Amino acid sequence: MGRHDSSSEEEERYRKRDRRRRQKHKDKRSKKDVSKPNVPELNDNNGKALGKTGGVYIPPFKKERMIMKEVKDKSSVEYQRLTWDALRKSINGLVNKVNARNIKNIVPELFAVNLIRGRGLFCRSCIKSQMASPEYTDVFAALVAVVNSKFPQVGLLLLKRVVLQLMKAYTRNDKPQVLAAVKFIAHLVNQLVAEETMALELVTLLLEDPTDDSVELAVVLVKECGARLQDFAPKGLNGIFERFRSILHDGEIDKSVQYLIEGLYFAKFPGHHAVRSELDLAEEKYSHYISLEKVIDPETVLDVFKPDPDFLENEKKYVAFKNELLAKEEIGYDASSEEEDDEFDENELGDEAETNLVNLRRKIYQTIMASIDLEQARHKLLKLKLEPGQEMELCIILLECCGQERTYLRYYSSLGQLICMISKSYQENFEKCFVQLYSMIHCIETNDLPNVAKFFAHLLATEAISLRVFSYIRLTKEDTTSSSRIFLKFLFGELWKQLGIRLLNKMLQVLTMQDSLESIFPRDNQENMRLLISFFTSIGLSGITEHLKEYMKYMQHLINMQQQSDSESDDSSSSGSESGSSSSGSNSDSSSSDSESESDREKRKRRRRG
Repeated sequence: MGRHDSSSEEEERYRKRDRRRRQKHKDKRSKKDVSKPNVPELNDNNGKALGKTGGVYIPPFKKERMIMKEVKDKSSVEYQRLTWDALRKSINGLVNKVNARNIKNIVPELFAVNLIRGRGLFCRSCIKSQMASPEYTDVFAALVAVVNSKFPQVGLLLLKRVVLQLMKAYTRNDKPQVLAAVKFIAHLVNQLVAEETMALELVTLLLEDPTDDSVELAVVLVKECGARLQDFAPKGLNGIFERFRSILHDGEIDKSVQYLIEGLYFAKFPGHHAVRSELDLAEEKYSHYISLEKVIDPETVLDVFKPDPDFLENEKKYVAFKNELLAKEEIGYDASSEEEDDEFDENELGDEAETNLVNLRRKIYQTIMASIDLEQARHKLLKLKLEPGQEMELCIILLECCGQERTYLRYYSSLGQLICMISKSYQENFEKCFVQLYSMIHCIETNDLPNVAKFFAHLLATEAISLRVFSYIRLTKEDTTSSSRIFLKFLFGELWKQLGIRLLNKMLQVLTMQDSLESIFPRDNQENMRLLISFFTSIGLSGITEHLKEYMKYMQHLINMQQQSDSESDDSSSSGSESGSSSSGSNSDSSSSDSESESDREKRKRRRRG
């Protein structure tokens, strides 16, 4: 009996378990739209749900298009969400299927979608695809370079996120992600999306406290972008190899890593192209710099949908820009396929030259404004590789940027100083700018005069330009105007602030420069010297006129001595004539007195005889 009871209990237990399983299976089948996202249903004006197909299966992308066509209020939040989802899918699809063969076809399709609105989606998709397929890093870098040439803010955002991804992975000791990020940065340097200084700074950071992993990452970085560093930063690359050599001598790293370093010395950088010819597609290069030590904002808000109150207007703007951009691309390809004509119209050549000059000035201005510090600005301006005769444009734009500021910023004058140190041609061009500016000083607005004067004062104080520019200034009443006097006031005032009165006097009294300073410190007559002394005294710089005051005293002393000698000579001649007349008178008086005494004597003798 006991066995029969136990077997019946087990059977009952199995039956209950089977009933529970069947019930769960029925519940699962009865549930509907479990995987459907919680998206509000779109209705038309009659309350009918949009996109209903009567039970017929339609692919999701076609269904979305149908819904978007049926929506009448294009500015609604639901419609914006649908367009956002479509934009995300388009960008992901295009980025995922790009390769070296079809990149030229992918680029127009990518520009057809709104990259301004979806810049966060584009950056996220590129980084994910590159992390998943590091062997295609150069292709993704080429795609980013083309987008960066038209939308520099997109390239800057992607570079920020790659650097941030690198720092996070390096902190977590996630070697695969760090290696992928290092490769991405290296190829962005090759495509001139990132500055070469970023690669040098990253290698320095990796080799500061060398470990096996950090040295291996540094070797990978130098291998990937060594050819670009060899062309643009040879001194920095030599410093990196010196650091590698010292690590080899220390022998504190693993043998396999030492072999990697030794193999790096046999890398053939000279003559090696940093970018493959089929991936060198970007016409304009805009390089960015992100410091590895500063806090970086990845702007992850751009990856999430947000309603735009000006959605329709922004979409129209991008459509107009897209049409213009694609039209330019089509014209460019057609022009390249056609044969070049032998004869050109002179007017067309003139217009083309003027357009090239405008583009050059715009590129110089954007480079100066987009730079973070002086070294980065100098480095970017050097990479422009100006043709002979175009250095003057750089000097003029730098001077105009300084003059347009509300207050004087030493950033521009310090940048001018660094540029003058590059070659003597820039120094000569800045001196020509000074001469041209002073010749038309009356045409410059009064508000711009202080900044321009302080700009040249800094160049003079740092000996970036020579004092011979003063030879074109004559500080007299006839040769100066109110504008020129204001210019000179701020010029010498800034020189006094930077040098002090003692060094300023020492600079102005250099014997080799006296010929150039003769016109601004004239000594031809006392009237000009008095005007000069009164001018500098009025602006609070009477200390630099002490030598003129002494010279005036000396000249006055000479004049007084000359006058005194002339008066003495006149007195001596007049006294000589007076003494001659008095001597003749005395002789006559003595002769008359003698004659009178002789007559008295004769009378006395006659009286005695009588």
